Amino acid sequence: MTRQHPGGKTALSRSGALARALLGGLLMAAALGIGTAAGSVAAERTGLTGTAARLVPAVLVSALAVGPVILAVRRRGTRLDALGFGGVGAALRAFSVGVGVTAASAVLVIGAGTAGGLLRWSRPDPVPLIGFLASNAVIALLLEALPEETTLRGYTWTALRGRFGGAASALGTTAVFLLVPGASTVAYAATARLTGAEPAPIGIVPPGQDAASYLVLLPFFGLTLVAARTAVGHAPLWVSIGTHLTFLTVNRVTLEGDRRGAGWSASQTTPDAVLLVPAYLLVAAVVFLLYRRTRRARPDRRCVAAIDARPQDGCAPARSG
Repeated sequence: MTRQHPGGKTALSRSGALARALLGGLLMAAALGIGTAAGSVAAERTGLTGTAARLVPAVLVSALAVGPVILAVRRRGTRLDALGFGGVGAALRAFSVGVGVTAASAVLVIGAGTAGGLLRWSRPDPVPLIGFLASNAVIALLLEALPEETTLRGYTWTALRGRFGGAASALGTTAVFLLVPGASTVAYAATARLTGAEPAPIGIVPPGQDAASYLVLLPFFGLTLVAARTAVGHAPLWVSIGTHLTFLTVNRVTLEGDRRGAGWSASQTTPDAVLLVPAYLLVAAVVFLLYRRTRRARPDRRCVAAIDARPQDGCAPARSG
């Protein structure tokens, strides 16, 4: 599983890196399936409703996904920074980059689509809208953005990037990402059976989703998240977390706002309107790639001549000879 470096340090073999990459996807699929099924049952049996009932499975999914990753990283004697986490200040700045770039890209593309007559918006209702944005931010962060980014763009990406090039790691991480929804339905069905709940059907995508549209959109989303993950040098995982959360928020208001009671929604005047989503993801990905190129062209002065500079900090390792 490992090989010896000339300097005495061990590194994962290719098979070991692939195994860890798949483990990241397996952890996320198991956490999503088990957490949503068991959490929903727990909320129902305790009489919780509304946001509180949705919060229970969200917290459980994060605990089941993030906890094992933290244990695995610490067991190897490495810091969480190796996954792309960082200090509070760096995390806030990185998170702001993810939110800002994704939101700006969505406003640009969806605004153009609205101007072109692809979407027709309802009149916004501020109070329900603010309430939805607040509750959605917490639940989406715990249920999807934080656990998925920690396991996939954190654990899986890091494992692959330690043995493969950037392009191969991006494609590999995205391939694992594509396996998670289907695998999570298996975990959900098994957990539902054990807890006496009504099992949902097993499939390659979550129940209620159009398989073709979902599988077309997912690679765009996965590659955009990898571009976000590599955009900054410090606390880079928080860029992808911000991107993930913003993506979910924008889509739920734009495409599902009426059904979710968001206080604002858009109706599609043509089926082509769904193309606005991959379009703004593509714009965001390009911006992240340009952001990374600009950063590399102007290296952080803290990295200059740093003997222990680390790639995850955006620093090139110092050469000894």
